[in-house]
Amino acid sequence: MDVSDSALDPVAIAYARALLRPRERRQKMAPVLAAAAFAAFCALSFATVMVIAPPTVTQHLPSDRLGE
Repeated sequence: MDVSDSALDPVAIAYARALLRPRERRQKMAPVLAAAAFAAFCALSFATVMVIAPPTVTQHLPSDRLGE
């Protein structure tokens, strides 16, 4: 049986298939850009604090260097 001999309307079948096709969901860019901006801000602020902060002393100085 040839496709043109079918009792089904090809335009109606194409319309039904188009209705049944899952829609493509587009991702919104605002939350993605906000998260990237927040990460960049956190990285820059952490780097700034690490440069500005005074160094920490991790070991005790010997008593002869303290002048005792």
